[in-house]
Amino acid sequence: MLLNPHEHHRPYHDETSTEIMRKTIEFFENKGRRRIKEDDHERVWYADFLEFVAREQIFAKLMTPPQYADGSKDVRFDSWRNCEFNEILGFYGLAYWYTWQVSMLGLGPIWISGNEAVKKKAAQLLRDGHIFAFGLSEKEHGADIYSSEMTLFPQDDGTYLARGRKYYIGNGNKAGLVSTFGKIDGTDDYVFFVVQPRHEQYECVKNVCNSQNFVAEFALHDYPITDAEILSRGAEAWDASLNTINFCKYNLGWASIGMCTHAFYEAIDHASNRQLFGSQVTDFPHIRQLFVDAYVRLVSMKLFALRASDYMRSASSEDRRYLLYNPMVKMKVTTQGEAVIDHLWDVIAAKGFEKDMFFEMAARDIRALPKLEGTVHVNMALIIKFMGNYFFKPGEFPVIEQRDEPVNDDFLFNQGPTKGLGKIRFHDYKKTYAGVDLPNANVFKKQIRYLKAMLAVARPSKEQAKDIDYLLNLGELFTLVVYGQLIIENAKIYAIDDDLLDQIFDVFVRDFSRYALQLYGKSVTTKRQQLLLRRMIKRPVVDNARFDKVWNEHVATLKDAYEMNEEPAAERDNSVADVA
Repeated sequence: MLLNPHEHHRPYHDETSTEIMRKTIEFFENKGRRRIKEDDHERVWYADFLEFVAREQIFAKLMTPPQYADGSKDVRFDSWRNCEFNEILGFYGLAYWYTWQVSMLGLGPIWISGNEAVKKKAAQLLRDGHIFAFGLSEKEHGADIYSSEMTLFPQDDGTYLARGRKYYIGNGNKAGLVSTFGKIDGTDDYVFFVVQPRHEQYECVKNVCNSQNFVAEFALHDYPITDAEILSRGAEAWDASLNTINFCKYNLGWASIGMCTHAFYEAIDHASNRQLFGSQVTDFPHIRQLFVDAYVRLVSMKLFALRASDYMRSASSEDRRYLLYNPMVKMKVTTQGEAVIDHLWDVIAAKGFEKDMFFEMAARDIRALPKLEGTVHVNMALIIKFMGNYFFKPGEFPVIEQRDEPVNDDFLFNQGPTKGLGKIRFHDYKKTYAGVDLPNANVFKKQIRYLKAMLAVARPSKEQAKDIDYLLNLGELFTLVVYGQLIIENAKIYAIDDDLLDQIFDVFVRDFSRYALQLYGKSVTTKRQQLLLRRMIKRPVVDNARFDKVWNEHVATLKDAYEMNEEPAAERDNSVADVA
């Protein structure tokens, strides 16, 4: 299940996709870990990576709908292969992933719009190697787009002047176009329009972060706008902002998967080749427990994110289940990534701070992902809206198979109005769970039944519904149910063996018990809720043979499976020549 760049033999449906992944891996491996770490520490703008992307037309091939491909082959917005690219970029460093992510955000309102001239211009800019930016957030309001102060002021000749500031805008220094959200003065209309950082009325104020990324604050000083630069107005502009985030927030989970995978290889190599107190580090029971927990969490992250992609690619106006699964990839997968790094860091301890380790970057950057594209709290508030229908009003849907076919994901740019969340239905989770009969999965099913009973006979009061911390803990219980459901579905597709799947549910039983205990301890929790929450607290089924099998067949085999090239390719070649 885990990416190994030295053994990357994954099948793709076309040679273009194979070449994109192979060349991207070669770029980073040829650059070498030492250079990547030096650039990170010195906050070097990743011009070499962007030059590579431009030369190979990678962003153009991956993010251009085929109708704007100008005849180029295998150009499409294909979420399945974008998952792969996300993972590879995250594996080598969040900075490289970030410039890709914010380019996708910037392109979203363009591809969603009806402005054909800007679409054609964006496609040409992609072919020319440009990156893009998404001008949504503001310093005083964050992502509260209701309060946006960026304003278009109508002029007598039918044009506009744009005034205002945007904050925390990745690529805001070099973007070919910045899709900018604001309001039209004197109206209630929202608006999306494009601006160019090269324009004299565009001021790139500063980089607000101390990193390789350029996370800009920019200001528009009476920047001239005509109808030719306007992408959308009114409700369409509002929907464009949220619909763009709907599919772009999904990428954050993949960045986390990539980072955690690289960190895992480093950690297992370090621990497996180290002796303490006369014993191999990996012989200590608590070390094996940490590694197994980290591994099954990481595999779970990937299984869920892959399955969520199937539902995103199958989405339609009649099937909007992706609106639950995508924020879970953003919220649940990224917080699980934090847990994976924490487990690994407890193993390698001080080694995780060393400047030559990739782990040092991962430990720092893994914290960012739950906090971007809406905080965990914001996404959890969205997720909880689906809880009633999920448990009590299931719908009927055809079975969704694996969606890895090489087609453009047209629906992502035609999602329609963002309202009507309360009408969304989901397939019956009970049927999915009935298909697995494993000791810990069965314990987990009992926990789910008590949760559903609590929601039926002791549901949250109005007071509790106002307590965000209470809802967050309740939401964690709910998301674990959804998480497990999609993992069971994908375990069949990817032929995950029963021992590994039951070890996954060993972790889920413990997590469910922890969140139930936290909710039990809340001051606003009622006596009836406490009774049901106590029954949710379960002990996983201990099976030492199962645990040892997962350790021996899945975790221990990763020792020495991958180590990144240390030096740039040219320096390695020179070293060989010197020795000769």
